[in-house]
Amino acid sequence: MSSQDVDVLVVGAGLAGLVATYELTQAGRRVLVVEQENRANLGAQAFWSLGGLFMVGSPEQKRLGIKDSYELALQDWMGSAGFDRDREDHWPRQWAEAYVRFAATEKWQYLHDLGLRITPIVGWAERGAGTASGHGNSVPRFHLTWGTGPEVVRVFLEPVLEAERRGLVRFAFRHQVDELLVDDGAVVGVRGSVLEPSDAERGVASSREVVGGFEFRAPATIVASGGIGHNFELIRKNWPVDRLGPAPETMIAGVPAHVDGRMLAISERAGANLVNRDRMWHYTEGLVNWDPIWPNHAIRIIPGPSSMWFDANGQRLPAPNFPGFDTTRTLGEILKTGYDYSWFVLTQSIIEKEFALSGSEQNPDITGKDLKLTLKTRLSKGAAGPVEAFKQHGVDFVVADNLRDLVDGMNKIARGPQLDHDHLERQIVERDREVGNPYTKDLQLMAIANARRYLGDKVSRVAKPHRILDPAHGPLIAVRLNILSRKTLGGLETNLDAQVIRPDGEPFPGLYAAGEVAGFGGGGVHGYNALEGTFLGGCIFSGRAAGRALARSLPAR
Repeated sequence: MSSQDVDVLVVGAGLAGLVATYELTQAGRRVLVVEQENRANLGAQAFWSLGGLFMVGSPEQKRLGIKDSYELALQDWMGSAGFDRDREDHWPRQWAEAYVRFAATEKWQYLHDLGLRITPIVGWAERGAGTASGHGNSVPRFHLTWGTGPEVVRVFLEPVLEAERRGLVRFAFRHQVDELLVDDGAVVGVRGSVLEPSDAERGVASSREVVGGFEFRAPATIVASGGIGHNFELIRKNWPVDRLGPAPETMIAGVPAHVDGRMLAISERAGANLVNRDRMWHYTEGLVNWDPIWPNHAIRIIPGPSSMWFDANGQRLPAPNFPGFDTTRTLGEILKTGYDYSWFVLTQSIIEKEFALSGSEQNPDITGKDLKLTLKTRLSKGAAGPVEAFKQHGVDFVVADNLRDLVDGMNKIARGPQLDHDHLERQIVERDREVGNPYTKDLQLMAIANARRYLGDKVSRVAKPHRILDPAHGPLIAVRLNILSRKTLGGLETNLDAQVIRPDGEPFPGLYAAGEVAGFGGGGVHGYNALEGTFLGGCIFSGRAAGRALARSLPAR
Protein backbone atom coordinates (compact mmCIF):
# COMPACT_ATOMS: atom_id res chain seq x y z
CA MET A 1 0.00 0.00 0.00
CA SER A 2 1.55 3.30 -1.07
CA SER A 3 0.68 6.58 0.63
CA GLN A 4 -1.47 7.41 -2.42
CA ASP A 5 -3.70 4.43 -1.58
CA VAL A 6 -4.36 5.57 1.99
CA ASP A 7 -7.81 6.74 3.08
CA VAL A 8 -6.83 7.83 6.59
CA LEU A 9 -3.61 8.59 8.45
CA VAL A 10 -3.71 7.71 12.16
CA VAL A 11 -1.03 9.38 14.26
CA GLY A 12 -0.39 7.15 17.26
CA ALA A 13 -0.78 3.41 17.84
CA GLY A 14 -2.21 3.59 21.34
CA LEU A 15 -5.68 2.40 22.23
CA ALA A 16 -7.59 5.29 20.62
CA GLY A 17 -5.60 4.91 17.40
CA LEU A 18 -6.16 1.16 17.34
CA VAL A 19 -9.90 1.54 17.93
CA ALA A 20 -10.21 4.10 15.13
CA THR A 21 -8.18 1.84 12.84
CA TYR A 22 -10.33 -1.15 13.76
CA GLU A 23 -13.53 0.72 12.91
CA LEU A 24 -12.11 2.00 9.61
CA THR A 25 -10.94 -1.43 8.50
CA GLN A 26 -14.30 -2.94 9.40
CA ALA A 27 -15.65 -0.59 6.73
CA GLY A 28 -12.93 -1.61 4.26
CA ARG A 29 -10.93 1.62 4.54
CA ARG A 30 -7.15 1.68 4.10
CA VAL A 31 -5.19 3.10 7.02
CA LEU A 32 -1.58 4.12 7.55
CA VAL A 33 -0.67 4.25 11.26
CA VAL A 34 2.24 6.60 11.98
CA GLU A 35 3.97 5.78 15.29
CA GLN A 36 7.18 7.18 16.79
CA GLU A 37 7.90 4.02 18.82
CA ASN A 38 8.59 0.49 17.58
CA ARG A 39 6.16 -2.39 17.08
CA ALA A 40 6.74 -3.62 20.64
CA ASN A 41 4.81 -0.57 21.90
CA LEU A 42 1.51 -1.20 20.11
CA GLY A 43 -1.25 -0.26 22.57
CA ALA A 44 0.98 2.30 24.32
CA GLN A 45 -0.19 3.36 27.80
CA ALA A 46 -3.29 1.17 27.72
CA PHE A 47 -1.10 -1.93 27.82
CA TRP A 48 0.29 -0.88 31.22
CA SER A 49 -3.09 -0.06 32.71
CA LEU A 50 -5.15 -2.01 35.20
CA GLY A 51 -7.87 -2.30 32.58
CA GLY A 52 -10.61 -0.58 34.55
CA LEU A 53 -13.75 0.37 32.65
CA PHE A 54 -16.60 2.64 33.73
CA MET A 55 -19.92 0.95 32.93
CA VAL A 56 -23.45 1.66 34.04
CA GLY A 57 -26.17 -0.93 34.70
CA SER A 58 -23.91 -3.84 33.77
CA PRO A 59 -24.68 -7.52 34.43
CA GLU A 60 -21.85 -7.52 36.98
CA GLN A 61 -23.45 -4.65 38.89
CA LYS A 62 -26.85 -6.29 38.83
CA ARG A 63 -25.49 -9.58 40.20
CA LEU A 64 -24.07 -7.65 43.16
CA GLY A 65 -27.34 -5.83 43.82
CA ILE A 66 -26.02 -2.46 42.61
CA LYS A 67 -28.81 -0.23 41.31
CA ASP A 68 -27.40 2.09 38.70
CA SER A 69 -28.87 4.14 35.88
CA TYR A 70 -27.99 6.62 33.17
CA GLU A 71 -29.61 9.40 35.21
CA LEU A 72 -27.58 8.63 38.34
CA ALA A 73 -24.35 8.23 36.41
CA LEU A 74 -24.90 11.48 34.51
CA GLN A 75 -25.61 13.27 37.79
CA ASP A 76 -22.32 11.95 39.15
CA TRP A 77 -20.44 12.85 35.97
CA MET A 78 -21.73 16.41 35.79
CA GLY A 79 -21.24 16.95 39.52
CA SER A 80 -17.66 15.78 39.16
CA ALA A 81 -16.88 17.61 35.93
CA GLY A 82 -17.98 21.00 37.23
CA PHE A 83 -18.19 22.43 33.72
CA ASP A 84 -18.05 26.22 34.06
CA ARG A 85 -16.69 27.61 30.77
CA ASP A 86 -19.22 28.62 28.13
CA ARG A 87 -16.93 28.31 25.10
CA GLU A 88 -14.43 25.65 26.12
CA ASP A 89 -17.00 23.35 27.75
CA HIS A 90 -19.53 23.48 24.88
CA TRP A 91 -18.42 20.21 23.29
CA PRO A 92 -17.19 18.49 26.50
CA ARG A 93 -20.73 18.73 27.93
CA GLN A 94 -22.16 17.02 24.87
CA TRP A 95 -19.43 14.38 24.91
CA ALA A 96 -20.17 13.70 28.58
CA GLU A 97 -23.83 13.04 27.89
CA ALA A 98 -22.97 10.85 24.91
CA TYR A 99 -20.27 8.89 26.75
CA VAL A 100 -22.40 8.18 29.82
CA ARG A 101 -25.18 7.03 27.50
CA PHE A 102 -22.69 4.73 25.73
CA ALA A 103 -21.53 3.35 29.09
CA ALA A 104 -25.16 2.68 30.06
CA THR A 105 -26.22 1.06 26.77
CA GLU A 106 -23.84 -0.21 24.09
CA LYS A 107 -20.46 -0.35 25.79
CA TRP A 108 -20.72 -3.68 27.62
CA GLN A 109 -22.06 -5.57 24.59
CA TYR A 110 -19.66 -3.85 22.17
CA LEU A 111 -16.67 -5.05 24.19
CA HIS A 112 -18.17 -8.45 24.97
CA ASP A 113 -18.68 -9.11 21.28
CA LEU A 114 -14.97 -8.40 20.75
CA GLY A 115 -14.12 -11.05 23.34
CA LEU A 116 -13.46 -8.92 26.41
CA ARG A 117 -14.57 -10.29 29.78
CA ILE A 118 -14.99 -8.62 33.17
CA THR A 119 -14.10 -9.90 36.65
CA PRO A 120 -17.14 -10.42 38.91
CA ILE A 121 -16.37 -7.83 41.64
CA VAL A 122 -17.09 -4.24 40.62
CA GLY A 123 -14.77 -1.72 42.26
CA TRP A 124 -15.82 1.51 43.93
CA ALA A 125 -13.39 4.20 42.80
CA GLU A 126 -13.53 7.95 43.55
CA ARG A 127 -16.13 7.54 46.28
CA GLY A 128 -16.75 11.25 46.36
CA ALA A 129 -16.76 14.57 48.12
CA GLY A 130 -19.65 13.83 50.45
CA THR A 131 -22.68 15.25 48.65
CA ALA A 132 -25.15 13.67 46.25
CA SER A 133 -24.66 16.41 43.67
CA GLY A 134 -20.88 16.71 43.98
CA HIS A 135 -17.88 14.73 42.83
CA GLY A 136 -17.75 10.96 42.99
CA ASN A 137 -19.38 7.68 42.08
CA SER A 138 -22.59 7.08 44.00
CA VAL A 139 -22.22 3.34 43.38
CA PRO A 140 -19.41 0.98 42.32
CA ARG A 141 -18.75 1.27 38.56
CA PHE A 142 -15.09 0.25 38.12
CA HIS A 143 -15.19 -2.92 36.02
CA LEU A 144 -11.85 -4.73 36.02
CA THR A 145 -10.97 -6.46 32.76
CA TRP A 146 -10.05 -10.14 33.02
CA GLY A 147 -6.59 -9.76 31.51
CA THR A 148 -6.15 -6.07 32.54
CA GLY A 149 -4.75 -3.55 30.06
CA PRO A 150 -3.14 -6.04 27.67
CA GLU A 151 -6.52 -7.66 27.13
CA VAL A 152 -8.22 -4.32 26.37
CA VAL A 153 -5.50 -3.75 23.78
CA ARG A 154 -5.71 -7.30 22.41
CA VAL A 155 -9.37 -7.25 21.45
CA PHE A 156 -8.71 -4.34 19.07
CA LEU A 157 -5.14 -5.13 18.08
CA GLU A 158 -5.79 -8.65 16.81
CA PRO A 159 -8.34 -7.58 14.17
CA VAL A 160 -6.08 -4.66 13.21
CA LEU A 161 -3.16 -7.04 12.69
CA GLU A 162 -5.42 -9.26 10.64
CA ALA A 163 -6.31 -6.20 8.55
CA GLU A 164 -2.57 -5.57 8.17
CA ARG A 165 -2.15 -9.08 6.76
CA ARG A 166 -4.97 -8.37 4.29
CA GLY A 167 -3.31 -5.15 3.15
CA LEU A 168 -5.78 -2.68 4.69
CA VAL A 169 -3.34 -1.43 7.34
CA ARG A 170 0.28 -0.39 7.21
CA PHE A 171 2.38 0.76 10.15
CA ALA A 172 5.13 3.36 9.85
CA PHE A 173 7.07 2.73 13.05
CA ARG A 174 9.80 5.10 14.28
CA HIS A 175 8.16 7.92 12.33
CA GLN A 176 7.79 11.03 14.47
CA VAL A 177 5.33 13.63 13.17
CA ASP A 178 6.66 17.20 13.27
CA GLU A 179 4.05 19.00 11.17
CA LEU A 180 0.50 18.71 9.91
CA LEU A 181 0.30 19.57 6.23
CA VAL A 182 -2.41 22.14 5.45
CA ASP A 183 -3.55 22.96 1.92
CA ASP A 184 -6.35 25.43 1.17
CA GLY A 185 -7.50 25.34 4.81
CA ALA A 186 -7.64 21.55 5.11
CA VAL A 187 -5.25 19.03 6.66
CA VAL A 188 -3.93 16.83 3.87
CA GLY A 189 -1.19 14.85 5.59
CA VAL A 190 1.81 14.84 7.90
CA ARG A 191 5.52 15.51 7.67
CA GLY A 192 8.18 14.44 10.11
CA SER A 193 11.39 12.71 11.12
CA VAL A 194 12.38 9.09 10.76
CA LEU A 195 14.05 7.97 13.98
CA GLU A 196 16.83 5.41 14.04
CA PRO A 197 15.64 1.80 14.39
CA SER A 198 15.10 0.60 17.94
CA ASP A 199 14.75 -2.86 19.41
CA ALA A 200 13.98 -1.50 22.90
CA GLU A 201 11.47 -3.46 24.91
CA ARG A 202 7.98 -2.11 25.49
CA GLY A 203 7.97 1.00 27.67
CA VAL A 204 11.73 1.51 27.67
CA ALA A 205 12.80 5.01 26.59
CA SER A 206 13.99 4.92 22.97
CA SER A 207 16.46 6.98 20.96
CA ARG A 208 15.43 10.25 19.33
CA GLU A 209 18.29 10.20 16.81
CA VAL A 210 16.94 11.36 13.44
CA VAL A 211 18.07 9.41 10.36
CA GLY A 212 15.73 10.78 7.70
CA GLY A 213 12.47 12.47 6.87
CA PHE A 214 9.03 11.54 5.53
CA GLU A 215 5.82 12.98 4.18
CA PHE A 216 2.49 11.13 3.98
CA ARG A 217 -0.76 12.42 2.51
CA ALA A 218 -4.36 11.24 2.84
CA PRO A 219 -7.88 12.66 2.68
CA ALA A 220 -8.12 12.62 6.50
CA THR A 221 -5.82 12.48 9.51
CA ILE A 222 -6.71 11.29 13.02
CA VAL A 223 -4.44 12.51 15.80
CA ALA A 224 -4.40 9.88 18.56
CA SER A 225 -1.03 10.64 20.09
CA GLY A 226 -1.80 10.70 23.82
CA GLY A 227 -1.20 13.33 26.47
CA ILE A 228 1.55 15.08 28.40
CA GLY A 229 2.06 12.71 31.33
CA HIS A 230 5.86 12.36 31.04
CA ASN A 231 6.50 15.92 29.94
CA PHE A 232 7.06 17.55 33.33
CA GLU A 233 8.00 20.87 31.74
CA LEU A 234 4.63 21.07 29.99
CA ILE A 235 2.78 19.89 33.07
CA ARG A 236 4.34 22.64 35.16
CA LYS A 237 3.72 25.25 32.46
CA ASN A 238 0.00 24.45 32.47
CA TRP A 239 -0.30 23.76 36.22
CA PRO A 240 -3.43 25.41 37.77
CA VAL A 241 -1.72 27.18 40.66
CA ASP A 242 -4.91 29.05 41.58
CA ARG A 243 -6.80 25.79 42.15
CA LEU A 244 -4.13 23.36 43.37
CA GLY A 245 -1.33 25.49 44.73
CA PRO A 246 2.26 25.37 43.48
CA ALA A 247 3.31 22.62 41.08
CA PRO A 248 5.14 19.82 42.88
CA GLU A 249 8.92 20.09 42.88
CA THR A 250 9.15 16.29 42.95
CA MET A 251 6.99 14.26 40.57
CA ILE A 252 7.27 10.67 39.43
CA ALA A 253 6.06 9.45 36.06
CA GLY A 254 3.04 7.19 35.79
CA VAL A 255 3.48 6.82 32.03
CA PRO A 256 6.40 5.98 29.70
CA ALA A 257 8.81 8.60 28.34
CA HIS A 258 7.18 8.68 24.89
CA VAL A 259 4.06 10.33 26.40
CA ASP A 260 5.37 13.75 25.52
CA GLY A 261 2.36 15.77 24.33
CA ARG A 262 4.16 16.97 21.17
CA MET A 263 1.13 16.69 18.91
CA LEU A 264 -0.87 19.19 20.96
CA ALA A 265 1.39 22.09 19.99
CA ILE A 266 1.90 20.73 16.48
CA SER A 267 -1.87 20.61 15.93
CA GLU A 268 -2.37 24.04 17.46
CA ARG A 269 0.25 25.54 15.15
CA ALA A 270 -1.58 24.06 12.18
CA GLY A 271 -4.80 25.79 13.23
CA ALA A 272 -6.53 23.49 15.73
CA ASN A 273 -8.17 24.85 18.88
CA LEU A 274 -6.61 23.66 22.14
CA VAL A 275 -8.87 24.06 25.20
CA ASN A 276 -8.85 23.40 28.93
CA ARG A 277 -5.08 22.95 28.99
CA ASP A 278 -4.99 23.68 32.74
CA ARG A 279 -7.12 20.63 33.54
CA MET A 280 -5.15 17.51 34.38
CA TRP A 281 -5.31 14.38 36.49
CA HIS A 282 -2.44 13.38 38.74
CA TYR A 283 -2.48 10.89 41.59
CA THR A 284 -1.48 11.52 45.18
CA GLU A 285 -0.52 7.94 46.09
CA GLY A 286 2.58 7.46 43.94
CA LEU A 287 5.42 5.08 44.78
CA VAL A 288 8.91 5.08 43.35
CA ASN A 289 9.13 1.79 41.47
CA TRP A 290 11.87 -0.38 42.92
CA ASP A 291 12.04 -2.30 39.62
CA PRO A 292 11.51 0.41 36.96
CA ILE A 293 10.83 0.02 33.24
CA TRP A 294 10.85 3.65 32.12
CA PRO A 295 12.70 6.66 33.59
CA ASN A 296 11.36 7.88 36.95
CA HIS A 297 8.83 5.02 36.83
CA ALA A 298 5.96 5.42 39.29
CA ILE A 299 3.34 2.99 40.56
CA ARG A 300 0.10 4.09 42.17
CA ILE A 301 -1.42 2.53 45.25
CA ILE A 302 -5.12 1.92 44.64
CA PRO A 303 -6.17 2.12 48.27
CA GLY A 304 -9.11 0.97 50.28
CA PRO A 305 -10.55 3.57 52.68
CA SER A 306 -8.94 2.63 56.01
CA SER A 307 -5.38 4.03 56.06
CA MET A 308 -4.94 7.21 58.07
CA TRP A 309 -3.70 10.01 55.82
CA PHE A 310 -1.36 12.72 57.08
CA ASP A 311 0.23 15.69 55.33
CA ALA A 312 3.97 16.36 55.38
CA ASN A 313 3.60 18.17 58.71
CA GLY A 314 1.95 15.15 60.30
CA GLN A 315 -1.55 16.64 60.37
CA ARG A 316 -4.41 14.30 59.52
CA LEU A 317 -6.06 15.38 56.27
CA PRO A 318 -9.57 16.75 56.80
CA ALA A 319 -12.71 15.08 55.46
CA PRO A 320 -13.45 14.08 52.73
CA ASN A 321 -9.78 13.56 51.92
CA PHE A 322 -9.82 9.84 52.59
CA PRO A 323 -8.01 7.20 50.49
CA GLY A 324 -9.88 6.64 47.24
CA PHE A 325 -12.43 9.44 47.63
CA ASP A 326 -11.53 12.71 45.90
CA THR A 327 -8.20 12.79 44.09
CA THR A 328 -8.10 16.41 42.95
CA ARG A 329 -9.34 17.89 46.22
CA THR A 330 -6.80 15.84 48.14
CA LEU A 331 -4.02 16.88 45.76
CA GLY A 332 -4.79 20.51 46.51
CA GLU A 333 -4.94 19.85 50.24
CA ILE A 334 -1.48 18.25 50.15
CA LEU A 335 0.14 20.95 48.04
CA LYS A 336 -1.19 23.87 50.05
CA THR A 337 1.13 22.79 52.87
CA GLY A 338 4.05 23.83 50.68
CA TYR A 339 5.27 20.25 50.34
CA ASP A 340 4.66 17.70 47.59
CA TYR A 341 4.21 14.50 49.53
CA SER A 342 2.06 12.98 52.27
CA TRP A 343 1.88 9.84 54.42
CA PHE A 344 -0.31 6.80 54.90
CA VAL A 345 -0.16 5.16 58.32
CA LEU A 346 -1.73 1.73 58.49
CA THR A 347 -1.43 -1.81 59.76
CA GLN A 348 -0.53 -5.17 58.30
CA SER A 349 -4.23 -6.10 58.39
CA ILE A 350 -5.05 -3.08 56.22
CA ILE A 351 -2.29 -3.60 53.68
CA GLU A 352 -3.30 -7.24 53.22
CA LYS A 353 -6.93 -6.41 52.47
CA GLU A 354 -6.85 -2.95 50.95
CA PHE A 355 -3.69 -2.32 48.95
CA ALA A 356 -3.71 -2.92 45.22
CA LEU A 357 -1.20 -1.52 42.75
CA SER A 358 -1.94 0.07 39.41
CA GLY A 359 -0.50 -1.48 36.30
CA SER A 360 -0.89 -4.71 34.41
CA GLU A 361 2.59 -5.89 35.42
CA GLN A 362 1.71 -5.42 39.11
CA ASN A 363 -1.24 -7.80 38.84
CA PRO A 364 0.17 -10.94 37.20
CA ASP A 365 -2.73 -13.11 38.35
CA ILE A 366 -5.45 -11.12 36.58
CA THR A 367 -3.23 -10.03 33.69
CA GLY A 368 -2.34 -13.68 33.05
CA LYS A 369 -6.00 -14.71 33.40
CA ASP A 370 -4.87 -17.31 35.94
CA LEU A 371 -7.97 -18.14 38.01
CA LYS A 372 -6.15 -20.37 40.50
CA LEU A 373 -3.48 -17.75 41.17
CA THR A 374 -6.11 -15.01 41.38
CA LEU A 375 -8.09 -16.86 44.06
CA LYS A 376 -4.92 -17.60 46.00
CA THR A 377 -3.66 -14.01 45.75
CA ARG A 378 -6.94 -12.27 46.56
CA LEU A 379 -8.40 -14.54 49.21
CA SER A 380 -5.47 -16.05 51.10
CA LYS A 381 -3.81 -14.44 54.13
CA GLY A 382 -0.99 -12.01 53.51
CA ALA A 383 -0.47 -9.15 51.10
CA ALA A 384 -0.39 -9.82 47.37
CA GLY A 385 3.11 -10.64 46.10
CA PRO A 386 3.73 -7.34 44.27
CA VAL A 387 2.49 -5.36 47.29
CA GLU A 388 4.75 -7.31 49.62
CA ALA A 389 7.67 -6.72 47.26
CA PHE A 390 7.14 -2.96 47.49
CA LYS A 391 6.84 -3.23 51.25
CA GLN A 392 10.21 -4.98 51.39
CA HIS A 393 12.12 -3.14 48.65
CA GLY A 394 10.34 0.18 48.06
CA VAL A 395 12.10 3.33 49.24
CA ASP A 396 8.76 4.83 50.33
CA PHE A 397 7.89 2.16 52.91
CA VAL A 398 8.64 2.11 56.65
CA VAL A 399 7.73 -0.90 58.78
CA ALA A 400 8.03 -0.99 62.57
CA ASP A 401 6.62 -2.77 65.64
CA ASN A 402 5.88 0.48 67.49
CA LEU A 403 4.97 4.03 66.65
CA ARG A 404 8.19 5.55 68.01
CA ASP A 405 10.32 3.50 65.62
CA LEU A 406 7.85 4.12 62.80
CA VAL A 407 8.13 7.89 63.19
CA ASP A 408 11.92 7.67 63.33
CA GLY A 409 11.86 5.78 60.03
CA MET A 410 9.47 8.29 58.47
CA ASN A 411 11.75 11.16 59.46
CA LYS A 412 14.69 9.48 57.72
CA ILE A 413 12.93 9.59 54.35
CA ALA A 414 10.98 12.85 54.78
CA ARG A 415 11.69 15.53 52.18
CA GLY A 416 10.35 18.21 54.49
CA PRO A 417 9.64 18.74 58.19
CA GLN A 418 10.48 16.21 60.89
CA LEU A 419 7.36 14.61 62.31
CA ASP A 420 6.54 14.85 66.00
CA HIS A 421 5.81 11.45 67.56
CA ASP A 422 3.47 12.78 70.25
CA HIS A 423 1.38 14.78 67.76
CA LEU A 424 0.98 11.78 65.46
CA GLU A 425 0.21 9.45 68.36
CA ARG A 426 -2.49 11.77 69.72
CA GLN A 427 -4.35 11.80 66.40
CA ILE A 428 -4.13 8.03 65.99
CA VAL A 429 -5.32 7.40 69.54
CA GLU A 430 -8.26 9.79 69.08
CA ARG A 431 -9.28 7.85 65.98
CA ASP A 432 -8.75 4.49 67.71
CA ARG A 433 -11.10 5.41 70.56
CA GLU A 434 -13.91 5.75 68.01
CA VAL A 435 -13.59 2.09 66.95
CA GLY A 436 -15.11 0.74 70.16
CA ASN A 437 -18.72 1.14 68.96
CA PRO A 438 -20.50 0.23 65.73
CA TYR A 439 -21.32 3.94 65.30
CA THR A 440 -19.04 6.97 65.38
CA LYS A 441 -18.64 10.67 64.69
CA ASP A 442 -15.41 10.09 62.76
CA LEU A 443 -16.34 10.58 59.10
CA GLN A 444 -13.66 8.21 57.83
CA LEU A 445 -14.96 5.41 60.04
CA MET A 446 -18.48 6.22 58.82
CA ALA A 447 -17.22 5.84 55.26
CA ILE A 448 -15.61 2.50 56.09
CA ALA A 449 -18.87 1.24 57.60
CA ASN A 450 -20.73 2.38 54.47
CA ALA A 451 -18.22 0.61 52.24
CA ARG A 452 -18.58 -2.65 54.14
CA ARG A 453 -22.32 -2.61 53.46
CA TYR A 454 -21.36 -3.33 49.83
CA LEU A 455 -20.65 -7.05 49.46
CA GLY A 456 -17.77 -6.54 47.03
CA ASP A 457 -15.93 -4.31 49.50
CA LYS A 458 -16.64 -6.41 52.56
CA VAL A 459 -15.41 -9.61 50.96
CA SER A 460 -12.34 -8.44 49.12
CA ARG A 461 -11.50 -4.78 49.60
CA VAL A 462 -12.14 -3.20 53.03
CA ALA A 463 -10.58 -4.39 56.27
CA LYS A 464 -12.68 -4.85 59.37
CA PRO A 465 -12.31 -1.70 61.51
CA HIS A 466 -9.69 -2.04 64.23
CA ARG A 467 -7.36 0.12 66.28
CA ILE A 468 -4.28 1.22 64.35
CA LEU A 469 -2.15 0.78 67.45
CA ASP A 470 -3.46 -2.70 68.28
CA PRO A 471 -0.36 -4.99 68.17
CA ALA A 472 -2.56 -7.88 67.02
CA HIS A 473 -2.93 -6.12 63.66
CA GLY A 474 0.73 -5.12 63.36
CA PRO A 475 3.32 -4.38 62.33
CA LEU A 476 2.72 -0.68 61.73
CA ILE A 477 3.40 0.59 58.21
CA ALA A 478 3.99 4.09 56.91
CA VAL A 479 4.12 4.96 53.22
CA ARG A 480 5.53 8.18 51.79
CA LEU A 481 3.15 9.16 49.01
CA ASN A 482 4.48 11.13 46.03
CA ILE A 483 2.67 13.01 43.28
CA LEU A 484 2.37 10.74 40.24
CA SER A 485 1.83 12.30 36.82
CA ARG A 486 -0.83 10.69 34.64
CA LYS A 487 -3.50 12.27 32.44
CA THR A 488 -4.27 15.35 30.37
CA LEU A 489 -7.93 16.29 30.84
CA GLY A 490 -7.93 19.10 28.28
CA GLY A 491 -6.91 18.89 24.65
CA LEU A 492 -7.93 19.41 21.06
CA GLU A 493 -11.53 20.57 20.80
CA THR A 494 -13.69 18.12 18.83
CA ASN A 495 -17.32 17.74 17.89
CA LEU A 496 -19.23 14.48 18.38
CA ASP A 497 -17.81 13.08 15.14
CA ALA A 498 -14.31 13.69 16.55
CA GLN A 499 -13.67 16.44 14.00
CA VAL A 500 -11.15 18.93 15.34
CA ILE A 501 -12.54 22.44 15.83
CA ARG A 502 -10.74 25.63 14.82
CA PRO A 503 -10.62 28.74 17.04
CA ASP A 504 -13.53 30.20 15.03
CA GLY A 505 -15.73 27.30 16.16
CA GLU A 506 -15.88 25.61 12.76
CA PRO A 507 -14.63 22.07 11.98
CA PHE A 508 -11.06 21.86 10.66
CA PRO A 509 -11.43 19.96 7.35
CA GLY A 510 -9.44 16.76 7.18
CA LEU A 511 -8.45 16.68 10.88
CA TYR A 512 -9.87 14.42 13.60
CA ALA A 513 -8.65 13.61 17.12
CA ALA A 514 -9.30 10.82 19.60
CA GLY A 515 -8.15 9.73 23.03
CA GLU A 516 -6.16 11.75 25.51
CA VAL A 517 -4.95 14.30 22.95
CA ALA A 518 -8.61 15.35 22.62
CA GLY A 519 -9.24 15.33 26.37
CA PHE A 520 -10.87 11.92 25.72
CA GLY A 521 -13.49 13.74 23.67
CA GLY A 522 -14.48 17.33 23.00
CA GLY A 523 -11.33 18.79 24.51
CA GLY A 524 -12.15 17.74 28.06
CA VAL A 525 -15.03 15.31 28.62
CA HIS A 526 -14.07 14.91 32.29
CA GLY A 527 -14.12 18.58 33.19
CA TYR A 528 -12.09 18.99 36.37
CA ASN A 529 -12.40 15.44 37.73
CA ALA A 530 -12.46 11.85 36.58
CA LEU A 531 -14.67 9.07 37.93
CA GLU A 532 -12.05 6.42 37.03
CA GLY A 533 -12.38 3.63 34.52
CA THR A 534 -13.09 6.49 32.12
CA PHE A 535 -9.70 6.91 30.45
CA LEU A 536 -9.62 3.61 28.59
CA GLY A 537 -13.33 4.01 27.95
CA GLY A 538 -12.77 7.53 26.64
CA CYS A 539 -10.13 6.25 24.23
CA ILE A 540 -12.50 3.54 23.04
CA PHE A 541 -15.49 5.85 22.64
CA SER A 542 -13.64 8.69 20.91
CA GLY A 543 -11.61 6.34 18.69
CA ARG A 544 -14.83 4.60 17.73
CA ALA A 545 -16.49 7.94 16.95
CA ALA A 546 -13.60 9.06 14.73
CA GLY A 547 -13.39 5.77 12.87
CA ARG A 548 -17.11 5.48 12.28
CA ALA A 549 -17.50 9.12 11.22
CA LEU A 550 -14.79 8.78 8.59
CA ALA A 551 -16.06 5.40 7.43
CA ARG A 552 -19.39 7.10 6.74
CA SER A 553 -18.12 10.31 5.17
CA LEU A 554 -15.20 9.32 2.95
CA PRO A 555 -16.08 8.67 -0.68
CA ALA A 556 -16.35 5.01 -1.64
CA ARG A 557 -13.37 3.58 -3.49
